[in-house]
Amino acid sequence: MRDAAVDQVTLFGFKESIYTQVVMMALAAKGVAFDLKRDNPFEGEASGPHPFARVPVLQHGDFAIYETAAITRYVDRAFEGLSLLPGGAAALARMDQVIAIADNYAYWPMVRQAYAHGVVRKQAGINWDKDLVNEGLRAAEPVLKVLDEMAHEGEVLNGLRISLADCQLAPMVAAFAALPKGRKMLKRHWALSCWLDWISHSRAFRQAIGEA
Repeated sequence: MRDAAVDQVTLFGFKESIYTQVVMMALAAKGVAFDLKRDNPFEGEASGPHPFARVPVLQHGDFAIYETAAITRYVDRAFEGLSLLPGGAAALARMDQVIAIADNYAYWPMVRQAYAHGVVRKQAGINWDKDLVNEGLRAAEPVLKVLDEMAHEGEVLNGLRISLADCQLAPMVAAFAALPKGRKMLKRHWALSCWLDWISHSRAFRQAIGEA
């Protein structure tokens, strides 16, 4: 059996990548030391071990794994420390549901449209599309509503202990909130807004994203 305590941990990705931040949060939450090897497919040919030239990829000793949700589950299983899985079937199901919602419904409008165009491209002075920002804002509203309901329910996103749901969602919602209109929308969803305030002050978030 692999000795997780002595194997080198390397994360291929880049700090600006939302999904790299997700994995960094999980590693920080577990207290795992790692080396971040910058690998940005948008800057040229990817140098990491991902067969489809994407990031992130986690290399643990001689074992490599890609796909963010698979990586974070591996991190939780392979290393000692506080479990990132909530207790009980209902909470585990909600965790899986939040991760799926983040990937399938939140990431594109909130990050690739609203944040990428309304914050990153705009601040960099490169071409940004106001229509795409507005489209992202409109598409984000039902996503925020559903996530707010789940935060209010309290199985996950509850501000009590960090889980893989927090790690997967926090970088996306934080990016969305960097847009003034996004932040204004978020404030209308009280439970989700309180959750973001809590997770933003967590050690895992600050280590993964605070200096990104």
